[in-house]
Amino acid sequence: MEAVAVAPRVPVAISQRSAVAGASSQRARSLAAPQQQRWRRLSSSSSSVAGASLVKSVAQARGARIAKASSSSRLVVEAKDESFDYDLIIIGAGVGGHGAALHAVEQGLKTAIIEGDVVGGTCVNRGCVPSKALLAVSGRMRELKDEHHLKSLGIQVAAAQYDRQAVADHANNLAARIRGNLTNSMKAIGVDILDGFGTLVTPQKVKYGKPGAAEKTVTAKDVIIATGSTPFVPPGIEVDGKTVFTSDEALKLEWIPDWIAIVGSGYIGLEFSDVYTALGAEVTFVEALDIIMPGFDPEIGKLAQRVLITPRAIDYHTGVLAKKITPARDGKPVQIELVDTKTREYKETLEVDAALIATGRAPFTKGLGLENVNVTTNRGFVPVNETMQVLDSDGNVIPHLFCIGDANGKLMLAHAASAQGISVVENIKGHSNVLNHLSVPAACFTHPEISMVGLTEPQARDRAAVEGFEVSVAKTSFKANSKALAENEADGMAKMIYRPDTGEILGVHILGLHAADLIHEVSNAMATGQTLNDIKFAVHAHPTLSEVIDELYKSAKYGEHANAHA
Repeated sequence: MEAVAVAPRVPVAISQRSAVAGASSQRARSLAAPQQQRWRRLSSSSSSVAGASLVKSVAQARGARIAKASSSSRLVVEAKDESFDYDLIIIGAGVGGHGAALHAVEQGLKTAIIEGDVVGGTCVNRGCVPSKALLAVSGRMRELKDEHHLKSLGIQVAAAQYDRQAVADHANNLAARIRGNLTNSMKAIGVDILDGFGTLVTPQKVKYGKPGAAEKTVTAKDVIIATGSTPFVPPGIEVDGKTVFTSDEALKLEWIPDWIAIVGSGYIGLEFSDVYTALGAEVTFVEALDIIMPGFDPEIGKLAQRVLITPRAIDYHTGVLAKKITPARDGKPVQIELVDTKTREYKETLEVDAALIATGRAPFTKGLGLENVNVTTNRGFVPVNETMQVLDSDGNVIPHLFCIGDANGKLMLAHAASAQGISVVENIKGHSNVLNHLSVPAACFTHPEISMVGLTEPQARDRAAVEGFEVSVAKTSFKANSKALAENEADGMAKMIYRPDTGEILGVHILGLHAADLIHEVSNAMATGQTLNDIKFAVHAHPTLSEVIDELYKSAKYGEHANAHA
């Protein structure tokens, strides 16, 4: 992948563009301190509706809020702290902020979310969601154009065609629909959506507003930064949004170039190569590292190259940097000057119709007012501890201030941001919670798909060398799966890295039909601490693709059987 200021794992497009935040640090308290708000539970029998109404009326008259308890016949009354406008303010209404907001309300917190752009952030508007709409089209086109595959199933179809604008509309309409769903889901439960960009004044005070409009100030006991990321464009690359562009512009699908260079061969680049080649374009990857698709387990990467790169109209250059990219102008095509990654010696100049810059993502944290709370970022990332509490320039926890998602760089995935937000709310409520990031799955929605969770084999062996344990690997092929054979889509494999002494699963990597769906069984097992002994005898329906995972479990040798495997 091109040189990029992003976190360790290759990112899926996600972010919230709002850079807002703030908070005043009076009456600061640590998470370990007693809650300032006291809860008292008032029970009434299901027949005593009048009594419950009276309790509610009295509570509201005293400035309290009513939260739903687990039973419809019970009320939870939370005393309101008048010194703050809200219990929780979330800066950024992307997937991470949305997940945190919903859980906060469920936990009885009066919540506001500040958004300076559009609800849904990058994932919904310029990333995960619209890209899946385009990939759905590319998948159908591949099926319809694969005459050999269709013939083997006894199907004959006329030549497949597509309407570019209709495809683009499908992606845009999907994003709008999901954006509306997210907005309505928050409004329905009483989350206040505050419109504007914001700045931290103190850890518990936020000012927000739109350019040219008067700013407003709000306070909260706790504040979560969830401002996400933006596409990273390396120096020397001139983006015009038409012939040289990022994923933001590519998702609009304004045209299909005959030949497009994709700078970076991670998740984003690989998915767009799937879209463009399915719609008739030729693709050239420009990769700074020595191998194509460097973010994947090496064995899976080699298979992916054979399945996703070699048979398609794709070539690649590895070990080179795009030192300079000039958009098409004055009748000249896009020009890409390539230099050796290590020596910086000139290699060649590519001339193509378009260039997509897929070199990762950078945190969107400028303008947040982090300097007001003594926070120094690392390449733009906000430093946090394992519970997402923001750390100041001296490495000390700033009470009441948290940061989740792309902005902290721990794991740049939309669902990771949401999980971090939920974890933060749990800790705010006094329920100790630390997210196990190694159990968070990731997926690349190519055809076929790639998914993974945990460590790659090299990472596991490096860890084993330091900690002093053995590593074993189990593998299975989709060619042995009845459902994959019935679909005539048996290209693929699953690979599990584990400890033979304890049966601990260290990582699983899958390439094959519906790999993105299959990975969750393993990720949930890892999240709950299950070993192979706990899940080896689980029953999987036959014939299903889930039996690929079942075969991994059954082929693993651990405990007293480990030596027999050796």
